[in-house]
Amino acid sequence: RSLLFMPGSNARALEKARNLHADGLILDLEDSVAPDAKAVARDQIAAAVAAKGFGKREVLIRINALDSPWWIDDVAMAGKARPDGILVPKISSVEDLNIIADRLSDINADMSIRVWAMIETSRAVLHAEQLAAAAREVRLAGFVFGPNDISRETRIRMLPGRAAMIPMITHCILASRAHGLEILDGPYSDFSNVDGFGQECAQGRDLGFDGKTLIHPGQIEACNAIFTPPAEEVAHARRIIAAFERPENAARGAISLDGQMVERLHADMAKRTIAISDAIAAMAQP
Repeated sequence: RSLLFMPGSNARALEKARNLHADGLILDLEDSVAPDAKAVARDQIAAAVAAKGFGKREVLIRINALDSPWWIDDVAMAGKARPDGILVPKISSVEDLNIIADRLSDINADMSIRVWAMIETSRAVLHAEQLAAAAREVRLAGFVFGPNDISRETRIRMLPGRAAMIPMITHCILASRAHGLEILDGPYSDFSNVDGFGQECAQGRDLGFDGKTLIHPGQIEACNAIFTPPAEEVAHARRIIAAFERPENAARGAISLDGQMVERLHADMAKRTIAISDAIAAMAQP
């Protein structure tokens, strides 16, 4: 539901991250780290990942872009540290993904380290389907949609409701779903605007994002709440599964439940809802 960016150059922030209730952490070497602090940030992230202590949270490392002088050292560090994945900014082509995959192979990085691609350029949006189709060959686990960089490059204004961006968002979501990938919404910059943030989280959830990346710890609670299936939705999902498991419904493609026609596709949706609910409950366990 929630992945929080934490600057790798801030040792105090990295320590604080161990006690935050985000579902995942993105330890950052890119935008939040000044050029002269890259090496220190790299060392601090390596130490933080090695020390563990992040519990059940998924830990990603955002490396620097492929056109920077730092990314090779970033990948080398990540390969040794073995986070859950690396987040690569400004991916625009399958060739970019191949470069990352080849580098990981060259350093014999564990196959458990997955690649997440930031979709934040015009070319990335246009090539989203090709990027997703290459997933199996390049360790690709999913996309992170980057609205701020897309706005800068395309001159599409970042306005409340993101109406002008919805076609691009939908295109990327369709590409991810067509190839079995996850996709996360990008950050909301005005962290003091609680109502605006909540509205964008709800919009992202309804558009089909799996969760949202965050830039401030104060955004975690609201994000988790919005991306958590409501209790009544989970209860209804369990009733759907139970109904189809009855012997008299085993061979039926559609049944009547609570005054509505329910099909097998609704059972598939119900299973995902239950799986999300169970995963959230597992996160809360000590």
